[in-house]
Amino acid sequence: MECPQVPAANATQTVREAHEHWVKVNEKARAYILASLSEVLAKKHESMLTTCEIMDSFQEMFGQASYQIKHDALKYIYNSCINEGTSVREHVLNMMVHFNVAEMNGAVIDEAI
Repeated sequence: MECPQVPAANATQTVREAHEHWVKVNEKARAYILASLSEVLAKKHESMLTTCEIMDSFQEMFGQASYQIKHDALKYIYNSCINEGTSVREHVLNMMVHFNVAEMNGAVIDEAI
């Protein structure tokens, strides 16, 4: 996501206000993110103008699917069974959470079965 273009001179007041609001919110979020980082990471990201650029960089650096998380979620799914007296709804919701975690971490779930 790019920084929205500066509104044209003939832009409406609403467009100018929306842009100003975006700039303020982006700067505030950027400041919070940079302040919470280690010195090395903050230095690497301080030249980035938008929070979206920073988050994209984090995704590239740290966003690889975690094998261990995927493994744990799939292990839970394979070994899970509903216990007597357990709510079916709760069991199904719990399974859905683990399927989502597995998929988000790179597991391919074949829905054709």
